[in-house]
Amino acid sequence: MKPILSLSSCWLSQRHQDGYAMLKEMASLGFEWAELSHGIRITLVPGILKAVEEGVIKISSCHNFCPLPTGITHAAPNLYVPSSKDRREREQWLRHSKRSVEFAAQVGAKKLVLHLGNLEFFWLNPVRKIDRYAEAHPEADLTKDPAYQKLLAGVMAKLRAHQARFWENTRAGISELLPYATSRGVALALENREKLEELPLDADYEQFVASLPPEALAGYWHDTGHAHIKESLGVINHREHLAKNAPRAIGFHLHDVSADGHDHQAIGSGKIDFAMISEFWRPEHTLVLEFSPRLAVEEVVVSKQRVEALIQHRFGA
Repeated sequence: MKPILSLSSCWLSQRHQDGYAMLKEMASLGFEWAELSHGIRITLVPGILKAVEEGVIKISSCHNFCPLPTGITHAAPNLYVPSSKDRREREQWLRHSKRSVEFAAQVGAKKLVLHLGNLEFFWLNPVRKIDRYAEAHPEADLTKDPAYQKLLAGVMAKLRAHQARFWENTRAGISELLPYATSRGVALALENREKLEELPLDADYEQFVASLPPEALAGYWHDTGHAHIKESLGVINHREHLAKNAPRAIGFHLHDVSADGHDHQAIGSGKIDFAMISEFWRPEHTLVLEFSPRLAVEEVVVSKQRVEALIQHRFGA
C-alpha cells in the first residue's frame, strides 16, 4: 500500500467552464486522483459529477469551501472564518462547511481540508512589524538575527495574549462540524497556515489535534510551502514541527517555495527538502500537488514524476 498522489484543481479550475473537461485534463496528465480545491464554482459541479460517475478520475479530497457559495466566482477559502467575532459569519462558516462535507461525500472524497480562522485587530496588527523588518532585510538570515528574534518573540507574545476569544470560537465551530463530518465518513483535515496571525498558532497544533475525540474523523494536514515560509521567518523548525504532528497527520499539500519566497511552485524548483518531507509519509496519507495556475504543464508533469520517485524510494514499487 502506498499513499494516494493527487492533483489539486487550483492549478486549472479558473480557466475551465466545464467541470468534466477540467477533470479530463487532469486525468490526461496521468493522475488517477484529484483534489477539488476552494475555487470550484457552482457552474463546474454538473460536469464534475458526470466525470466522477463515469470514472474519469477519483476524488481524493476537497478543500473548504467546495463548491463555492452561490455568486462567488473566485477562490475564497477564508470567505467566512470560524474564529470571527461576528456570530452571523460563524453561522455562515458552519453552514457552508457542512455543505462542503456533503459534497465531499457525494463525490467520494474522504478528506476535507479546512482553514481555521485568524486573529482580528481593531488597530495595528503586530505582524506588520515582522513584514516590515523582513522587507528591509531581504538578504538576512532572520533565524540568526538577534534583533529580529527579539522582535519576533515580542510579536508572538502579543498574538498569544490576544488569541483567546478567536481560538475559542474556532474550537467551538470544529466541535460542531466534527460529528457532522464523521457521520458522513469525511475526515476534517486541519491545515497549517503561512501567516503568523492565522489559527491555530503553530505550537498549539499538536495539543489541539490530540484533544479531538479519538473516534472522530480528523487529523493534521501539512502544507509544505506554508511550513517553509514559517521556518524562514524563524517561527518553526520545519522538521521538528512535522515530527511533532506526524502521528496525527492524514495528508499533505506539496509545493515548493522559490528563493524569493513565492510558494505553490514546482517540486524541486525551490528550497524545500522533499526527501526529508517524504520520511513522514505513511501509506494511508493523501499527497496533493497544489500549484499556482502560472505553472506550465511540463512543470506539473515533472513534479508528479519527482514525487512518484520519492514514493517508490519510500514504499517500493
